[in-house]
Amino acid sequence: MAFDALGLDPKILDALDAQGYTSPTPIQAQSIPILLEGIDLLGTAQTGTGKTAAFTIPIVQHLLEQPKTNRRKIKALVVTPTRELALQVGDNAKRYSKNTGLRTAIIFGGVGQNPQVDLLRKGVDILVATPGRLLDLQGQGHIDLRELTHFVLDEADQMLDMGFIHDIRKLLKIIPAKRQSLFFSATMPKSIQELSSQILKSNYQSVRIAVDKPTAERVTQKVYYVSKSEKPSMLIHLLQDMEGSVLVFGRTKHGCDKVVRILDKKGITAAAIHGNKSQNARQKALKGFKAGDIRVLVATDIAARGIDISGLEYVVNYELPNVAETYVHRIGRTGRADASGSSISLCSADERDYLKDIEKLIRADIPLDEDHPFTEGAAEEWAIPENRKPKKQGQRGPRPGRGGGQRGGAPKQGGPRGGRAPRRR
Repeated sequence: MAFDALGLDPKILDALDAQGYTSPTPIQAQSIPILLEGIDLLGTAQTGTGKTAAFTIPIVQHLLEQPKTNRRKIKALVVTPTRELALQVGDNAKRYSKNTGLRTAIIFGGVGQNPQVDLLRKGVDILVATPGRLLDLQGQGHIDLRELTHFVLDEADQMLDMGFIHDIRKLLKIIPAKRQSLFFSATMPKSIQELSSQILKSNYQSVRIAVDKPTAERVTQKVYYVSKSEKPSMLIHLLQDMEGSVLVFGRTKHGCDKVVRILDKKGITAAAIHGNKSQNARQKALKGFKAGDIRVLVATDIAARGIDISGLEYVVNYELPNVAETYVHRIGRTGRADASGSSISLCSADERDYLKDIEKLIRADIPLDEDHPFTEGAAEEWAIPENRKPKKQGQRGPRPGRGGGQRGGAPKQGGPRGGRAPRRR
C-alpha cells in the first residue's frame, strides 16, 4: 500500500513526498482508513512506530474537507504528557499540513505564556498542548474549545504515570461530546482501558502494534553486570570505544545530573534533561546533542518522551528501568527507519529483577557480556547476602563447579573476561 492509495488530498501527498515518505508503516496503514471514516480509535503502539503521522494525517485531511470560515477556531486538540513530545507532534503536524493554510500552535509549561497567547489570538486550527498549560490558558479565557471536532490523547499510559488523570477528566467536561476521539498508549493496563471507555464512542475500533521483534532485531542488545559504585567507570570505559552521540538513561533527576558532572570532569561533553530543567535548558541541550556539540545526553524516561534523533546509534541504560515496557521505549530511540543500533545495559545486583522482567516482556534473553575490567567488583556486590535474592522453596542452587555466573546469581570472578558467559536456567 502507498499513501496515494488512501485518497488523501494532493497537498498532503506532496508534503509526505517532501519528507521522503511513500508507504505507510503498519500502524499508519491500519489506522488511517479507520480515522478517515470518522470512527474513534484506540491505538496501542510503541515509540518509533509512526503513530504521530497515523493520527495527524487524517486530522489534516478532515480539516481540509471542512467548510472554510472567516473565523479560525481550534478544531483539533492533541494532548501530550511532556513538552518534548508536544514539540515533536506539533512539528509533524506542521510538516504534514504544509501549504494547506492550516495553522498549528504548540503550548506547554515551563516557559512564559505571553508568546503562546499571542499565537492563540491569531487563530489556530490544530492545538498541541500539555495538560497543565492547556487548562491554565483555557481558564484564563485564551482557549476556546467549543468548536472542537477532533481530540487526541497521546501516550496515555505516561499521562497517568505523571498524575495527569484529574486534568484529563477536567478537560473531558470542557470539550464537545460530538467529536472524533483518538486514544494512543504504549501499554494497555486496566486503568488505561477504563479511561479509554470514558473518551471513546461505543463503536470505536482498536489497532494494536505489539512489542515485536523488528526493533529488537535491528538493535543489538547486551548487558554487563557491574557494581553500582563502578557504573561511572564502566560508562567512561564504554564511551572510549563508541563513536558519535550516545543517549544515556537514568531513573532519577539527581542521578542524571551526577553522571553529567562525572563525564564533564573526564572531558566528555554531556548535558542532562529532566523535569527540573527549564524548557530553554532542555531545548538547548537537545539542540546541542543533535548538532554534535554535546556528545552524551543523559535523560530520565519522562523527559525523553518525544525525543526523535535520526541516526542515533547508541543507547546506554545506565540504570535499568523499573517498568519493563520502558526498556522498549528506550531502545526504540535507536534502530529507527530500518537502521541498526546498539543498546547497552549496566545491571547492578539490586536491578536483577528489573532485568528478568524486561527479558520476560521481550521474550528473549539479553546477551551477557563479561569482557570488561569490572567483573570482580560486580561479583563482590552480588555476593553480599542482602543483595542475593532468597531461593524459592524447592529451588536448587548452582551445580558444583559452575560458580555463581548463572543469570540470577553473582557474576564469576577472575579478571577482565571473567570466564565463559553464564549458563541460563
